[in-house]
Amino acid sequence: MNGGDRFNGKSTAGNLVSNLGSGAAMSAGAGCGIAFMAKASAPGRAKTRLVPPLTFDEAAALNTAFLQDVADNVLHAARHAAPHGGIVGYAAYGPAGAEDFFHRTLPAAIGLIGAWWPDFGDCLFRTIEEIFARGHGAAVVLNSDSPTLPTALLIETAAALAQPGDRVVLGPSSDGGYYLLGLKAPHGRLFEDIAWSTQRVAEQTQQRAREIGLEVHALPVWYDVDDADGLRRLSAELDGAGAARRHDAYAPRYAAQTAKLMRRLGGREFGRRGERAMQVDEARA
Repeated sequence: MNGGDRFNGKSTAGNLVSNLGSGAAMSAGAGCGIAFMAKASAPGRAKTRLVPPLTFDEAAALNTAFLQDVADNVLHAARHAAPHGGIVGYAAYGPAGAEDFFHRTLPAAIGLIGAWWPDFGDCLFRTIEEIFARGHGAAVVLNSDSPTLPTALLIETAAALAQPGDRVVLGPSSDGGYYLLGLKAPHGRLFEDIAWSTQRVAEQTQQRAREIGLEVHALPVWYDVDDADGLRRLSAELDGAGAARRHDAYAPRYAAQTAKLMRRLGGREFGRRGERAMQVDEARA
């Protein structure tokens, strides 16, 4: 997560609006709350950095597929996490008033946390604070741009945060941001003086952790799908996944809804569109 077009609108709420889904309400108080940053799918407002090679309608549909696959991944992690590292899933959503979209789109077991603020760092930190306010002993913010993120990384995060001693879990992205950040206490300094939407986000976050004496548990680097290169990699990962899939703990998770959409949009042609977009970008550079 480095900002981008995830939550860059003006706040229409002015404060944090909180809503629990039924499943999350039943499980509140479990060890680790994981909230993925979720923007409602609207053509021209969701995944706009993928236009082109996508159309605005396709980008919005891809956003919905990502949200569903990320939600499924969090719930899968919750089912397989160790008892001491229990997980409850949330969507930290925007814009305000989009609750109906998320109730229609996501499983009932995913709770909702309103997180629509002008500054992306505020979106993240307010979400962290709200997770702790709901009685969890650890709080994690997760991107919604990595639908094939290995489930093992979520389970590892919850387990690391269940151990004694204060720490931060950081999952760096290949673009210099991070796909995940987990805490055992709401350390606001980690979200201050960060150059969001740049390649320095993860580096600066680690600097803030050192400033306040926090141990950093680093996860492997993963990638965001927020440009043509990421889209091409995702397409290759999902195309014929059974033949080329890794079998180690950090193997990409099969994103069923995203794969289904990509097949409907043209299979291999979908990946080639990403390649053509990259060629255009390189020609312009």
